[in-house]
Amino acid sequence: MSAVRPTSGVQDIMALRQEVLARSKALQDVRAASEAGTVPATADPTGGFADTLGDALKQVSAVQQRSGEMQAAYERGEVTDIAQVMLARQEAGVAFEATLQVRNKLLSAYQEIMRMGG
Repeated sequence: MSAVRPTSGVQDIMALRQEVLARSKALQDVRAASEAGTVPATADPTGGFADTLGDALKQVSAVQQRSGEMQAAYERGEVTDIAQVMLARQEAGVAFEATLQVRNKLLSAYQEIMRMGG
């Protein structure tokens, strides 16, 4: 039985999630340092967080579109391998769930930043 390997789209989402977690940790460190009265030196951002997020969302959209196309092709009788169709649907589902988790983390970080400002 072969293991199903994640696709590059899912890997990109997971990498984005790791980046969000790292930035969240950096914000917590800054907050802890500011409460202690010191502010650590910050490194230049590697840039492009919005671009990275946009690219990841485009990839998730492409995975979902591919899944929809495969399902439609199966319904038309063009694709006969139901396993491929189901795998594409599962891949799209996992990518969507990962996107939701990243969105939740970003929302949580935004809310924490707003609380810190007051």
